[in-house]
Amino acid sequence: MQAIEGLSIRQGAVLIDPEKAIWPGDLLHEAGHVAVTAPERRADLNEVPRVLAEEMMAIAWSYAAARQCGVPLRELFHSEGYKGRSEFAAQCYAMGGYVGADLLAAEGMTEIDLGRALRLGHPTYPNMLRWLR
Repeated sequence: MQAIEGLSIRQGAVLIDPEKAIWPGDLLHEAGHVAVTAPERRADLNEVPRVLAEEMMAIAWSYAAARQCGVPLRELFHSEGYKGRSEFAAQCYAMGGYVGADLLAAEGMTEIDLGRALRLGHPTYPNMLRWLR
């Protein structure tokens, strides 16, 4: 199954069709799916499973990656993405409503508790402690 035209996942890798124009945000989102997949399933990943928690984690991962790479919020949550809900996602993240970041934290990929982060000397989300689950 190809979720986004020009992008596919095969054996845990994101493949890009060089003939298609790809939004940076779409590429980061698909990479997020690979990154948040359980390690024992990653190498066999050939399509994105329809699991709400993993979708939310992929969105949060892609936001952290976009910040790291300097991809603007409106290129991550572009008008043609997220099945017509990109504006809502952009507003949530712009206001600090980091949907899915708690799930990344539960997997040890980031820290969302400021007090804990300060005690451990860790940065908080959108900074990542690990990019792979």
